[in-house]
Amino acid sequence: MYPVLLLVFCLSCWLLLSRRKQNASKGKLPPGPTPLPIIGNILQIDVKNISQSLSNLSKVYGPVFTVYFGMKPAVVLYGYEAVKEALVGLGEEFAGRSASPVTKKLNKGHGRFGIAYSVGKTWKELRSCYLMTLRSFGMGKRSIEDGIQEEAHCLVEELRKTNASLCDPTFTLGCASFNVICSIIFQNRFDYTDQDFLKLIEKINEFIAILSSPWIQLCNSFPILLDYYPGNFSKLYQNFSYLKSYFMEKVAEHQESLDIDNPRDFIDCFLIKMEQEKQSQELIFTFGNLMITLTDLFIAGTQTTSATLKYALLLLLKHPDVTAKAQEEIERVIGRHRSPCMQDRSNMPYMDALVHEVQRFIDIAPNSVPHAVTRDVKFRNYFIPKGTMILTSLTSILHDDKEFPNPKVFDPGHFLDKNGKFKKSDHFMAFSAGKRACTGESLGRMELFLFLTTILQNFTLKSEIDPKDIDTTATASGVARVPPNYKLCFIPV
Repeated sequence: MYPVLLLVFCLSCWLLLSRRKQNASKGKLPPGPTPLPIIGNILQIDVKNISQSLSNLSKVYGPVFTVYFGMKPAVVLYGYEAVKEALVGLGEEFAGRSASPVTKKLNKGHGRFGIAYSVGKTWKELRSCYLMTLRSFGMGKRSIEDGIQEEAHCLVEELRKTNASLCDPTFTLGCASFNVICSIIFQNRFDYTDQDFLKLIEKINEFIAILSSPWIQLCNSFPILLDYYPGNFSKLYQNFSYLKSYFMEKVAEHQESLDIDNPRDFIDCFLIKMEQEKQSQELIFTFGNLMITLTDLFIAGTQTTSATLKYALLLLLKHPDVTAKAQEEIERVIGRHRSPCMQDRSNMPYMDALVHEVQRFIDIAPNSVPHAVTRDVKFRNYFIPKGTMILTSLTSILHDDKEFPNPKVFDPGHFLDKNGKFKKSDHFMAFSAGKRACTGESLGRMELFLFLTTILQNFTLKSEIDPKDIDTTATASGVARVPPNYKLCFIPV
């Protein structure tokens, strides 16, 4: 037993030294904590709060440093200047994606990595197809804004059914954000009691919860664990298989009724692209890629929006003075008998600032989605080999005390000038930045503004506890920050 362990230890040391010598022959990676054999810097990184661990390391190693997840290096960019220089100044070089071992294993045999993890031409084509759907077809025959306004009305009616009694808003807010994506992808929304719809939500929420768990983060650093302790991964794969089966049924329905001259939604657009590239040597629009892309769109387009809305309501309960100012502006600009629209935003600087401040304060994706360099890059006199993972700390930008005084305080004033007008900030990178900024940014902005404004237009929010006793601390912050559970009353105005 001991000779085997000694052999593994020696082999690991040799591999680590070989990698370092290889890097040294071309240049050098940024500095960082000395990695241990096999486990790298895992003892210095809290998988439950990676963001805080990176913050601590930046105080020692500066804005650009290297950490090892197992034997795999990752270059961390910390602070506005470093992130902007890389993602914007060297956008093409830093536009790659670093697919995790779990993602690779999950997608095995299903083509490329969808819209989230694809690179180069594949990513550009998939992104173009999605954006074309948003621009040209919206939500069926309605515009995107019309569809979100309709969903906001349905959301309000659902909240009225609570009869001003205490309720947990998680489920209802989740249904609203899911329906927006369903309308874009499937051309139709679902009733909040539809059993197939509810099961789809359950499976996706479960999928995201497992994918964000500390155990899966550990497996990404040590992939061998997936083979020896497959429990959580097996559940993850079961949910992934369910989603593929569900999506395949929808795709089959679309194939039967497809009209090439009259596409209705994202699936139609994708199927038309599949038909057009049949003679192409390089296939991008495949069934496998469609399944993964649909999963990507649901994960990216539902969980973050619903979690942000849930967090926003909690912050409004905590800060009744902010709520009062927002509702005064809504009353003055819109009134109570007209649905809010995006055109109102230019006349509602406080509400606009409030939505921005919610996203800044909660910092829902602390390190964004990992990037990778697409070629060997010289960055700030360091050498970063092609394919190296890049972690961008959005926390360091959104909570920069030089740009946002008292960043740990929730204050819409961070986005208002001395005259009360909305003030833009280059540090607002809640959707990341550069070429791989969130594809659904415009959709997310629209949802948050219209849903929140409509809720505040129709209800007074009441907490079950005193505002000063409300705890807004996130319950998880490994991959994403999750708002704590709470209850409130929606009292019709």
